[in-house]
Amino acid sequence: MASANSMAAAAWEHFPHDADLGVRGFGETVEAAFENAARALTAAVTEADVVSRETIEVTCDAPDLEYLLVDWLNAVIYEMAVRGMVFGRFSVRIRGSRLTGQLGGEPVDVARHAPACEPKGATYTALRVAQGADGRWSAGCVVDV
Repeated sequence: MASANSMAAAAWEHFPHDADLGVRGFGETVEAAFENAARALTAAVTEADVVSRETIEVTCDAPDLEYLLVDWLNAVIYEMAVRGMVFGRFSVRIRGSRLTGQLGGEPVDVARHAPACEPKGATYTALRVAQGADGRWSAGCVVDV
């Protein structure tokens, strides 16, 4: 059984995978699906609202959209780990094989954020980026937690 956000048309969801966690984002554009996959990643860490106090810029290059998703989520995980931050605002721009993104967040406050897990890395397991028959995009994979 998947857990998802409470919006009428779900923007993201979690899906079970052994000891790890699947994250999937949805959107009208591939960029929106990537942003929402990152939101699903954050929702696995904390249920608290995240204030965008600082903006971090990231860039990724990959040969296709699926590898680009893994690189994007791993960039988010890396920035969480090295900066001791949690992110709640995401902006993605994809041009060809290059992604430029912005992460808005704040330092982790253990009492307020109550981190449930520490993501270790996005994997190629269940990796899929696709546009559905309805035109909406989905982007997801399993994250090692």
